[in-house]
Amino acid sequence: MKLIYLVLDGAAGDPSLGTTAYLSASKPNLDYLARNGRCGLVYTIGQGIPPESDAAVLSLLSYDPEVDYPGRGPIEALGVGLSLEEGKEVAFRGNFATVDPITKVILDRRAGRVFTPYEAKELARAIDGMKLREGYVRVKESVGHRVVVVIGSEKHKLGDQVGNTDPGYLRKGKISVSASKFDNRVSPCIPMTSREEDKITCELVNEFTERAIGVLDRHPINLMRKSQGLPPANAILLRDGGGRNPNLKALSSKFTGLSFTALVEMPVEIGIARAARMNVEVLPPPGSSRRDEEYRLRAEKTINAIERSDVVYVHLKGPDEPGHDGNLKLKAKIIEEIDKFFIKELLERISWSNTAVLVTSDHATPCQLKSHSDAPVPFLLYHLDIKPDRLKSFDEVECRKGSFGVIEKGSQLLPMILKELQMIK
Repeated sequence: MKLIYLVLDGAAGDPSLGTTAYLSASKPNLDYLARNGRCGLVYTIGQGIPPESDAAVLSLLSYDPEVDYPGRGPIEALGVGLSLEEGKEVAFRGNFATVDPITKVILDRRAGRVFTPYEAKELARAIDGMKLREGYVRVKESVGHRVVVVIGSEKHKLGDQVGNTDPGYLRKGKISVSASKFDNRVSPCIPMTSREEDKITCELVNEFTERAIGVLDRHPINLMRKSQGLPPANAILLRDGGGRNPNLKALSSKFTGLSFTALVEMPVEIGIARAARMNVEVLPPPGSSRRDEEYRLRAEKTINAIERSDVVYVHLKGPDEPGHDGNLKLKAKIIEEIDKFFIKELLERISWSNTAVLVTSDHATPCQLKSHSDAPVPFLLYHLDIKPDRLKSFDEVECRKGSFGVIEKGSQLLPMILKELQMIK
């Protein structure tokens, strides 16, 4: 038996808040899999925790975020090809944002999301290599508004127990969670301990934040964006600092005898897949082509990958962003396109006599909240020999009735499914 493990980023919602994209979308192929498979709900990290994608994906791949999580920054750094000098550098995930350069009020946390690769590269280049009073900065553009920032020092040991400058996310240990209410200003980086190394890191971060605004606000690209009516990307909001390179136990060692391939789009998933020592195939980022072409390409690559691997992990970013934008109609449309151009292709072309598919989400992104929530997400398992639950559709309400019930931690899901399929003992 082989397994296709499909994660639809942020596709789930919370029916207690109102309708969800799953409930409103026309998705006959996902519904077919639910009717003819077994279903349930899963808290991807645990009850009461609105997870970020990185910690959620680690959990869905069977890792314990409380133990194995190095921080979002180092994972994203690995995803864009950067490694850290441990003890001397701390990596952060960043967003290009639009702020009032005087008051530091945040006008747009993602600078409108409208970025060309050229713009992101030139803006990152303008602050890459910045010399600080007691340190330096490395900056690498990622996808869209995303960026990786590495704060370093040749003189001092640096700590990574530091807060975020992005007020939308609260640091809890190594994990950040979405803040339901916050002051909409760039936050100062505050040490989470009394250690000198954490204090020094915060001083460097705060110096970088101020100086980056000064450079970016006057950059020709931002002057051009203003003239075109686009929000200038004149600040970087940082979160999830980490000072050690990701070092996970290989999935092929955790599940002896199985080979794993990851088809991933975004640096965070690329970094996790590399850290787990999966075979990694980087897909073009979302928006590189029409969505129907994107999903057909991903289906083709999935079909090819399952020929040479036991487990193929596929992460599709599409539904998450309209969830953050509160756009239920677009979110449902993207789920419909995944159903039509990805799921249908698999159903028609995969040999299901020896292949199963597991479908879930890394977290819920309810359009009503415009952020991640702690709601459990639906999942389904389909293969030809399964005793089906005969549910009506694949959604948050129906899957609660499924025979798998509610799984309390996402790290339990993959081992449970592999045992169900008799792929491991």
